[in-house]
Amino acid sequence: MASGQLNGVLFKGLATEIGERTKSKLKRGSFPEKLSTRAHNSFLANNRKRLRFAADVVANHNLVSSNHSKMMSYSSVVHKRKRVSSTIKGRINSDCRVQSSEPENSTVTGENDASNMRDMYPDLMGVDNEEPKMTEKSRSKNIKKELIALSLPALAGQAIEPMAQLMETAYIGRLGPVQLASAGVSISIFNIVSKLFNIPLLSVATSFVAEDIAKNSRENTEQANGKIERQQLASVSTALLLAVGIGLFEGLALYFGSGVFLNLMGISSASSMHGPAQRFLSLRALGAPAVVVSLALQGVFRGFKDTKTPVVCLGIGNCLAIFLFPLLMYYFKLGVSGAAISTVISQYIVTFLMIWHLNKRAIILPPRPGALQFGGYMKSGGFLLGRTLAVLTTTTLGTSMAARQGPIAMAAHQICLQVWLAVSLITDALAASGQALIASSVSEGDYKSVKDITYFVLKIGFVTGVTLAAILGVSFGSMSTLFTKDIEVLRIARTGVLFVSASQPLNALAFIVDGLHYGVSDFPYAAYSMMLVGVISSAFLLYAPSAFGLYGVWSGLTIFMGLRMVAGFIRLSTKNGPWWFLHQDLNKSKIGGSHAR
Repeated sequence: MASGQLNGVLFKGLATEIGERTKSKLKRGSFPEKLSTRAHNSFLANNRKRLRFAADVVANHNLVSSNHSKMMSYSSVVHKRKRVSSTIKGRINSDCRVQSSEPENSTVTGENDASNMRDMYPDLMGVDNEEPKMTEKSRSKNIKKELIALSLPALAGQAIEPMAQLMETAYIGRLGPVQLASAGVSISIFNIVSKLFNIPLLSVATSFVAEDIAKNSRENTEQANGKIERQQLASVSTALLLAVGIGLFEGLALYFGSGVFLNLMGISSASSMHGPAQRFLSLRALGAPAVVVSLALQGVFRGFKDTKTPVVCLGIGNCLAIFLFPLLMYYFKLGVSGAAISTVISQYIVTFLMIWHLNKRAIILPPRPGALQFGGYMKSGGFLLGRTLAVLTTTTLGTSMAARQGPIAMAAHQICLQVWLAVSLITDALAASGQALIASSVSEGDYKSVKDITYFVLKIGFVTGVTLAAILGVSFGSMSTLFTKDIEVLRIARTGVLFVSASQPLNALAFIVDGLHYGVSDFPYAAYSMMLVGVISSAFLLYAPSAFGLYGVWSGLTIFMGLRMVAGFIRLSTKNGPWWFLHQDLNKSKIGGSHAR
């Protein structure tokens, strides 16, 4: 009886005290006046669960106490009740906010309760948002630092290869306009065939490797001795095996089909450009396997969030090429063939260096054939294959229409095109870094970080594009003299300054939105939108050059990049696609418990 009365009093006191404390908090203004119904109901339901738990504890105590009273003396029962009652008090104090009679326990319990309530219901408890804001700022700063840390080496890597190509163009241009035009056509053909598969493989490898690493981050951690364990990633092995197969196919196609490709570009066997162009293209075909594998390796390293290693490898290889250009072209008098040989040697050096570095951190060979991810690569790569085909068809059509204007016009177009691509591809480094970070964050469900990365990359991309436009607008006239001394070629090339400079902001944003879509694996939209843009731009390029000459070619390429940028922003603005989180307040969504996609 005594036990039942004690428990009844305890339970009533518990319920009364909780009610009074809740009312007092509402009166003091601890809870905001405007509460969401869902959050308020959740709070009340939680209190009811805690009351039921306390009642169960009291009932169990009642049963234990009555059983012991039949077996032991009164003093023993009193002693055990004291001990059990203190335990129950501790449980109730912790779960139901009843103050302990002891001052020290009351203080500790109150602090723990307040802390728990602040963690569970920061808005309901009236917690100051100053600390979360500071944490949010700190997180945003870390994201920006990581993005910049990845972008700077990637920027150097993107600049190294185009700069080497510009040096190659400059050395070839000194041989004469015919050699420059023939090399320009051959380089365009090589880029068409090689990049048709290379770019999809590079982009898919970056996303797949980043996702694999994010998923396996808990299993593959640093060991106690400080050494990083070599990771077994199926995405890495799949990318390299596909690269080897694709590279061999491209090399054979370019070597044995060089004459056919030149005829398709409008360079017949009667043209003065045909002979030098065919020799140049046949030699460059020998480096196709190295090019494909090196691009796949760059995608793998980006997935590892490592943009420094590719820079070192690319720097060594391309510096060697720049050293070999004058040596083979002028000293050994090999002409354009010497330029092709120098490039092929540098490409294999780059590939072997990257494989050597990758072998230190990843197991290149798969554990078994069934572990390879050919299905995923084929599905995503198939979309990007269509996209890349649309890009290359449009740019190739532009080169073909320029070649029909004659050797002088083609040489001028080659200068403008190389500078245009070399400078605009610099922003691709920022896009590649953003892609790696977004793919990793999406795999972890960290949409706040994805949102911050997206906005930051777009801002930096626009500023970069405007800056490049201003620099090129001032310096392109004098820069073009680095490629040729022919007065007529220079005169025509300088008329393309508006095309080269004014389109840079469009180019920058177009490359960046592509990288953003790859980061969220939105490959289908990237493919379909690019096909539509390619059809519109190609239609313009088919008719404009006949009326406006090179101005029609350059206008068509500018329209192509502008539509490409617009298509990217249309996708970002949709609320039902993969970018749904850009249009929601993620803090409110988290409290409401809904991340509807």
